[in-house]
Amino acid sequence: MNESASKTDTEDTEVTAQPAAEAAAPKASATESAPETPAAEPTVEAQLEAARAEIAAAKDAQLRALADLENFRRRTVREKEELRAFAAARIVEELMPVLDNLGLALTAAKAPNAELSALVQGVEMVGQQFRTALVSHGLKEVNPAGETFDPNLHEAVSQLASDDVEEGKVLQVVRVGYTLNGRLLRPATVVVSGGSADKAADEAKA
Repeated sequence: MNESASKTDTEDTEVTAQPAAEAAAPKASATESAPETPAAEPTVEAQLEAARAEIAAAKDAQLRALADLENFRRRTVREKEELRAFAAARIVEELMPVLDNLGLALTAAKAPNAELSALVQGVEMVGQQFRTALVSHGLKEVNPAGETFDPNLHEAVSQLASDDVEEGKVLQVVRVGYTLNGRLLRPATVVVSGGSADKAADEAKA
């Protein structure tokens, strides 16, 4: 008797509990489908403050960029000066032996028993050593004897008739020129051939 009553009570409980869950379901769905409350828009003061912060950050970035640029410029100038000084030091180091040998040649020339041939040979050796040192740094001699006159590399001081050298070619080099790493330092001073003497005379008659 008691077991029947208990079973009945349990069944009644389950029956009554089911509608309660079903009743709660529509409430949950109603809550989910409720429209969301829109976020409040920032006030004018907040927008102004944010704009000020952005401007301050931009100015700070600009100042940092200008400072970095100035530091880069100063560092570049310093490196160029150091490079120039280092390059000059290398040239001087290679020219010091030339000065030493030139001093020895002068000492030998002042000796009572100095021989002219030995002095000439010594000076020639010093000159060759000097040229070798300069060539190693990109110096090139412009000596255009017999070549076609080039106004980009040569400077004509006169024009003379010649039966041996073709017209328009360099007849004589008065002073050699020099280039440094392809850049003209000094043009060669030359005398240009005007062709044969007979041709020059014919042109003068005409």
